[in-house]
Amino acid sequence: MEQGLEWTNGWTGTEWTISGWTFTEDMVAEYFGFVYLITNKKNGKKYIGKKFFTSGKTKQVKGKKKRYRVPSDWQTYYGSNAKLIEDVIQYGKENFSREILHICKSKGECSYLEAKEQFIRGVLESDDYYNTWIMVRVRKSHIKGINENKRR
Repeated sequence: MEQGLEWTNGWTGTEWTISGWTFTEDMVAEYFGFVYLITNKKNGKKYIGKKFFTSGKTKQVKGKKKRYRVPSDWQTYYGSNAKLIEDVIQYGKENFSREILHICKSKGECSYLEAKEQFIRGVLESDDYYNTWIMVRVRKSHIKGINENKRR
């Protein structure tokens, strides 16, 4: 077994998985975030989104704004869609699977791959998805190294 990976036998439905393995904090390394698929095991409805491992904060230091990053809530995150969150509360976290589709090295790469997955899967054209809108701002320069990152 590879270091940092645990097989998901006995999986409770609350862990993030990637290719059938539990994704843990020590696997974050140099990555910025990930694109994910959450599936409601009760009704089969899905949600495609992105999440960053850190979030940006600012504070005043000697009259100047200083930016810094703090860890995000990615381990306990279940999406930003109101209906999805309502269903997680109603059915319980154990009735949802959380799968990482792509692990990304930049914010732009996350945004691009999230939108790509949403368009490919036709999330706005189907009632099988919680997604109700697609919002993306990506430049070509944001994804120039995307093909070099094969660990997805």
